[in-house]
Amino acid sequence: MGIVSVSMSDEMESELDSLQKEFGFSGRSEVIRAGLKLLANDMKQRSAIKGQVDALLVLVHNEHDSGVAKTRHKYNDSIKTQVHNHLANGKCLELFILKGNASKIKAMLDEFNSNKKIEFAKLIVS
Repeated sequence: MGIVSVSMSDEMESELDSLQKEFGFSGRSEVIRAGLKLLANDMKQRSAIKGQVDALLVLVHNEHDSGVAKTRHKYNDSIKTQVHNHLANGKCLELFILKGNASKIKAMLDEFNSNKKIEFAKLIVS
């Protein structure tokens, strides 16, 4: 088994330790392997999305992020419904019901994921 060295902030290291305790992992490496498996599974599911799709996109972001509105307007033709809700601590929740070309919807997700103020983005495809 190979060894990979990873640099991370103190905050991320603390989260890693919390996840280890919360889920009963035997060590930090187990947490990282589990996270990598989840990410790889998401990528496999994402690559299987083709053609016309119906989907739900869930975002959590900083309340003062104007990038969400810019991206939303860019992909407006794929958005059928949007729900916006203010959360605690200056955050917002966005729910987008989408219908359209899979490659365009994946591009929208990529654009949201590249925004550092987006804390969470999850695409669910029917």
